[in-house]
Amino acid sequence: MQPPSRLLRLGAPVELLSLSVLLANVTFLHQEAVASAIGPLHGCAYLIALIAAAREAGPDRTVTLLAVIPGIGGTLALRRLTATARTGAPAGSRAT
Repeated sequence: MQPPSRLLRLGAPVELLSLSVLLANVTFLHQEAVASAIGPLHGCAYLIALIAAAREAGPDRTVTLLAVIPGIGGTLALRRLTATARTGAPAGSRAT
């Protein structure tokens, strides 16, 4: 199995980082300019990670379901795809 695409490897961390910035802004700064700049970036990164994960999922639809989780879903999908690529078997299966 191939390693995850470059699109997912870039989109997942951007999604997580942008959500962190948005939450920090809501908690501490309350700057409308930060929310206006980072909000659309987060939305785009979320959609990119979701679409990239769905394209790579193949028969393992768990990857797509993980990617739906806002903020951390892209990272979780990336971890599952990386584990699957390393072992060559689906991440949830066990060798007997």
